[in-house]
Amino acid sequence: MLRGNRVMRIVWLPGTDLLQGECHCGATHVDEDPAAMWDWLLAHPVGHGGTESVTEERVLATVR
Repeated sequence: MLRGNRVMRIVWLPGTDLLQGECHCGATHVDEDPAAMWDWLLAHPVGHGGTESVTEERVLATVR
């Protein structure tokens, strides 16, 4: 796995239709849409205040 201070990562959350992105700044974001995820990552630092667009309850509801 790549490491470094400029690495951005998107991973699939198993058992869901959700993706989790991690910016090089450490901010994370969960979204269903891959294009929206890349828009969020590439917009750094806009929207990287630590809030997620999908709540933990929504993720858990999707897994169940």
